Amino acid sequence: MEFKANDRKKGCDTPKMKEMIRLVGITKEFDHTTIIPPLDLTINDGEFVTLLGPSGCGKTTILRMIAGLEHPTTGHIYLDDEDVTSLAPYKRNVNMVFQHYALFPHMTVEENIRFGLMMKKVPREEQDNRINQVLYLTQLEDLRYRKPQQMSGGQQQRVAIARAVVNNPKVLLLDEPLGALDYKLRKKMQLELKNLQRGLGITFIYVTHDQEEALTMSDRVIIVNGGRIEQDDPPARIYQYPKSQFAANFIGENNFFAIEGDDQHLLAVRPQYIEVSDEKEEPEDSSRAPFYYGSVVEILFTGTIDKVYIRLDNTNQMVTAYQYYDDKKRWKADDRVAIRWKTEDAVKVTK
Repeated sequence: MEFKANDRKKGCDTPKMKEMIRLVGITKEFDHTTIIPPLDLTINDGEFVTLLGPSGCGKTTILRMIAGLEHPTTGHIYLDDEDVTSLAPYKRNVNMVFQHYALFPHMTVEENIRFGLMMKKVPREEQDNRINQVLYLTQLEDLRYRKPQQMSGGQQQRVAIARAVVNNPKVLLLDEPLGALDYKLRKKMQLELKNLQRGLGITFIYVTHDQEEALTMSDRVIIVNGGRIEQDDPPARIYQYPKSQFAANFIGENNFFAIEGDDQHLLAVRPQYIEVSDEKEEPEDSSRAPFYYGSVVEILFTGTIDKVYIRLDNTNQMVTAYQYYDDKKRWKADDRVAIRWKTEDAVKVTK
């Protein structure tokens, strides 16, 4: 069982990544309702790409069409330059990991992993070699004779991934695989999954509604809204330069301000960039936005910072700012304040 990551380490030059998945003009209708409008998407070999969006936005439908579990109404799906649009799932060189791992409860870890290889009639010696390697990569060597009920949720999740990657797929599809885990275990498994993907060199396409998960794990984040791609960029660019109000609002917290004379766009300013001061305490500054005035409504302790909620005069708009523990001024409810921000910290987004 040879993984592509090993090949990529040979030689001095980094090879140019090739296309692995290409969706061309894909649409999907259910009961004459369009769920996925015309969509084009390319994912390269070895990338960790996350489809991010709220429940019902179409991200899982896209994943299932790549897997062959749903058929597009129109369009074509290419896997490594082969048109697989009409191929059955078992004829596509992809594997899928679901939120509920569906392990065989009466089988050990090793038997669960071996099952797919037996169905494909892989020779026994090759089965053993592949299983040993994947147990090592997923750190399951000491658990190979345990059954699912004898393992934690995180361990079961690793078994599900091992069972998928032992077939040496070109693409691994993961549909919210960490959704059933508690917060601390999720954080641990995010790191393990990313490290595993790097070690394997396999293309991962990951579906989640968890923005932090998407930002920390992915090479690219694709924000999906109503079946459409709102933005497709590396995590840092998604966070720092959202293109739309939806993207800015979905990734982290943002405040939105109208632009005079522009009905198509807004200014998005993250809470950490909002400067809070006493009314008329600070002079006007051409490098900063004009002052907005209001009153502190609430302050919420979050552990690392306080969130300060300010209701602006006239518009009643609620603005969120962060208060840090080394700030000279500690705000409290009903304080009259002025807010502004550096002009460079505001991002223009479409409504």
